[in-house]
Amino acid sequence: MKTVTEEGLQRKLTSRQLTMIAIGSAIGVGLFLGSTVTIRLAGPGVIVSYAIGAVIALVMAYALAEMAVVHPLAGSFGVYAERYLSPWYGFVVRATYGFIQMLAIGAEVTAVAIYCGFWFPAVPQWLWVAGASAGLVAINASRVSRFGEVEYWFALVKVVAIMAFIAVGLALITGMGPWPAAGFRNLTDGPGGFLPNGWRGVWLALTLVITSYMGVEVVAVTAGEAEDPQTSIPRAMRTMVLRLIIFYLLAITVMLMMTPWNRIGEGGGGITGSPFVRAFATVGIPYAGGVMNLVVISAALSSANSNLYLTTRMLFSLSRGGYAPAWLSLVYDHGVPLRAVAVAGAGMGAAVLLAVYAPGQAFLALYGTAVAGMLFIWIVILFTYLSFRRSLTPAQVARLPIRLPAHRAAAVFGIVSLAAITVTTFFVDGLQYTVPSFLPFLVVMSAVYARMRST
Repeated sequence: MKTVTEEGLQRKLTSRQLTMIAIGSAIGVGLFLGSTVTIRLAGPGVIVSYAIGAVIALVMAYALAEMAVVHPLAGSFGVYAERYLSPWYGFVVRATYGFIQMLAIGAEVTAVAIYCGFWFPAVPQWLWVAGASAGLVAINASRVSRFGEVEYWFALVKVVAIMAFIAVGLALITGMGPWPAAGFRNLTDGPGGFLPNGWRGVWLALTLVITSYMGVEVVAVTAGEAEDPQTSIPRAMRTMVLRLIIFYLLAITVMLMMTPWNRIGEGGGGITGSPFVRAFATVGIPYAGGVMNLVVISAALSSANSNLYLTTRMLFSLSRGGYAPAWLSLVYDHGVPLRAVAVAGAGMGAAVLLAVYAPGQAFLALYGTAVAGMLFIWIVILFTYLSFRRSLTPAQVARLPIRLPAHRAAAVFGIVSLAAITVTTFFVDGLQYTVPSFLPFLVVMSAVYARMRST
């Protein structure tokens, strides 16, 4: 039986698919490619950076889950901000999320081109970007149940691969097989020890590490098309966050124990490959580097696929709210807003241009630009959550199927941490201009909002 929401979308995403879509969105270039930069900044101390990021991500995930089960809507936190803070926040959050997800999609397909260079260095990056983009648009143009199933298997590949990476890495570390045991020495015996750049490096790395966890909000965005959101959203959120933290912390730790950090954290300003691929290539396992490269390609495609879905639904929500052209919210017979899908693909067009004119810097240019916008959105979500909680009666709180412990203190901790990370971006190479470049965008969006309100 087909369940259709009041917005015209279809509730066809199962809890199984929701969990994998969330993992697919979060486990992408932030881990597989962005860790190149974080390892360079913090050395083995990046493990601590990922642990701090995990705590902030947990706060965010539980806060979003609480709101999503009460308001299972496609616009999710944009609609919540409009309801509990102000219409300006509701518009700006949705517009910002749509814009930066377009950039994130561009970063993901750029990562695909970088990975393909491992096998085909002579092929221009823009060809890989264009091919990946066309495939992703086709997947998102199909019915949501089909998208959910494709993304489930996409994400499953990367989950299995990470588990295999961890298992093989542990075998190398403990000396199982023909290789001598690596033990813990690579964490402490490399240049500078465990903290080659001190605690300052750990904190600087957090500016990019936190973006690796950005994707947990996907469960809230998919709430508008989730079957039985009262049970599926809490289950998906708990499962996804737990797996995410385990995968990130174990994968990074194992990688740094396998290989000295200075061999996998590239120097210089560009990014030319995944540290996971370099880790396997360094230890000399036959064909392991190539197999891992295939995995990180599927991971980037999975993340781009999820982000294209997220952007489409946010544009759809803006249109339904009267903040974007009405034609963006036109839903076709199979329950997909195809015109919003086409507009959401704009970030991939930007990636093609960057791949042509600045292939060495394209990833950081796209990924870095999205950082400030996501930090802003997460801060607004936590302020929204505090207002949401104040609006509930004790009886309503008791009926919530998922609750954030010590919710007020946890939310304040998250806000302060994210604000401090935002300031820190000024001191990280490649991210110095993310906040200055975001502020004009915020001004323009405010002007657009004011004009729409006056007409």
